[in-house]
Amino acid sequence: MQPFNNQILKIVIMETTNNIREKTLLLIALFLSITIFAQTKLPSFFSNDMVLQRNENVAIWGHDKSGVQITVSGTWGETETVKTNNEGNWKLRLKTPDAGGPYMLEIQGSDKITLNNVLIGEVWLCSGQSNMWMPLKGYTNSGINGSNETILHSKNDQIRFFTTKRQASLEPLQDVTGKWWVAEPATVVDFSALAYYFGFKLNDILDVPIGLINNSWGGSKVEAWIDQESLKKFDGMKIVNELPKKGKNKSPSLLYNGMLHPFVPFTIKGILWYQGESNVSKAGDYQKLFSKMISSWREKWEQKELPFYFVQIAPFGYKGSNSAYLREAQMLTMQNIDNTGMVVTMDIGECEDVHPAEKELIGNRLAYWALANKYDIGGIAFSGPVYKSMKIDSEGKIILSFTYNANGLTSLGKPLSGFIIAGKDKIFHEAKAKINGDSTISVASDSVKKPVAVRYAFDNCTKGTLYNTEGLPASSFRTDDWIKK
Repeated sequence: MQPFNNQILKIVIMETTNNIREKTLLLIALFLSITIFAQTKLPSFFSNDMVLQRNENVAIWGHDKSGVQITVSGTWGETETVKTNNEGNWKLRLKTPDAGGPYMLEIQGSDKITLNNVLIGEVWLCSGQSNMWMPLKGYTNSGINGSNETILHSKNDQIRFFTTKRQASLEPLQDVTGKWWVAEPATVVDFSALAYYFGFKLNDILDVPIGLINNSWGGSKVEAWIDQESLKKFDGMKIVNELPKKGKNKSPSLLYNGMLHPFVPFTIKGILWYQGESNVSKAGDYQKLFSKMISSWREKWEQKELPFYFVQIAPFGYKGSNSAYLREAQMLTMQNIDNTGMVVTMDIGECEDVHPAEKELIGNRLAYWALANKYDIGGIAFSGPVYKSMKIDSEGKIILSFTYNANGLTSLGKPLSGFIIAGKDKIFHEAKAKINGDSTISVASDSVKKPVAVRYAFDNCTKGTLYNTEGLPASSFRTDDWIKK
C-alpha cells in the first residue's frame, strides 16, 4: 500500500504546483495588463527628433487611465494641462514659438515621457502613390537623376522626416508604425525623393527646420484615401466589409483608415500629393473624387484653407486609356478649389517608365507654389501657362490666350509642336502653332478651313513644348468639351 500512497502524494503535489503556477502566471499577466493600461501613451509620431509646426497651437494627444491629469510642457516656455476622459483619451493644444530648437517636450501623466531633440519649424504631409513613395535610391531599374550626389550631401539636422508603414484597415486606426529620422546619407536613401527635394528647397530658402511626413502607397487609388462617410455620396462606390487579399491599396477608405486617420489633427502647414496613375481608366470620376478628398481632409484638420499642392501625372505609355482626360480632371480641380496648386510634368515624362527620373525638378516646382503662395516670396513664377480662352480670326486661325504668362510664352528654342485642330466634323488634324507678340498662340491647318477646336498634347505620351518664359510648362488641354469615344 505504501508505494500507492506515495504515488497519490506525488500527483497531488504536482497538481497543486501546477495550480499555483497557473495562478501565479495569471496574476503576473493581470499585473502587466494593469501596468500597461496605466502607462501614458502617445502616437508614434510624437517622438524624439520630431518637428512641430511653428507659430501655432499644435495638437498633442494620447492615452492614459481615465480621470488622470496630463501636463504637457515645452522647454520653450509653454505648459498646458487636461484630464483624460472616461475612455482614457486626452488632447490639448500647445502654443509653439517661431522656428528653433532643439527643445524637449515633457508629458506627465501616470508616468512621465520626455521627447528630446524636438525642433520647431514647417511641417508638410506628403501623400499619394508610387511617385510620392519612390525613395532617393530609386526603384529597381528605375533611378532618379542626380540622386547619388543628393544623398552624399544630405547631412542636415534641420531636415527631419517620418515614413508611415503601409497598412490598410476596415476601421479608422489611432496610430501608425514609424519614427522620425534626421537627414543624413544613411537615412535619406530610403525616404521619398520628391518630399526630400521639396523640403530641401524650403530649408534652403526659409532657413528654418523642415518636417516631412511620407504617407503614401504605390498603386493606390484616390478613393482608398477618402473616409467612408464621404464616399457614401458617390453612386456605385462599393465599401468593402473585409480586407481583400489583393488590392488593399485600391479599395475605398482602407488607406484613409489605416494611414491617414491616425494623423488627424496633427498640426501641419500643408499637404503635397502625387497620385492619379491608378485612376486613369476612370478619369471621368476623378475630379469629383479628388475634390471630395481635398475638402474632406480639410474638414478633418478643421482648416478650410489648408494648402494642397499636387503633381499632375506625367506622360506615359498607358494602354487602353487616354491619360490626358485624367490630367484635365486634375487641372479642373486646381481651377475650382481655392488654395490648391498643380505642378505640370509634360516636359519630363518617360513613355516607358511611369516614374519620371526628374524628381528634383518636380520637388522644386512644388516648392515654388509653397514659397510664392504660403510664404509670400514675391518675384517668382510658380505655375506654367494655363489655357484661358480661344477665338477664331478672319483668316481661319484659332487664337489661344493663357494665364500665368505675364512675361510671355516660349518653346525654349525648340519647334512648337503637339497641337491638333478640328472643324465641326470633330476630326482632328496636325496643326502648326505660332507664338504671337501679344503672348497668344495662333493655331491653323490647311486641312481644316473652318476650325472650331484645338487640343494640345492631348494623348498619353506627347512631350510638352510650351512654356512661359520662366521655364514652367503648360498642361495638356483642349478647347472643346466633346464626349470622349
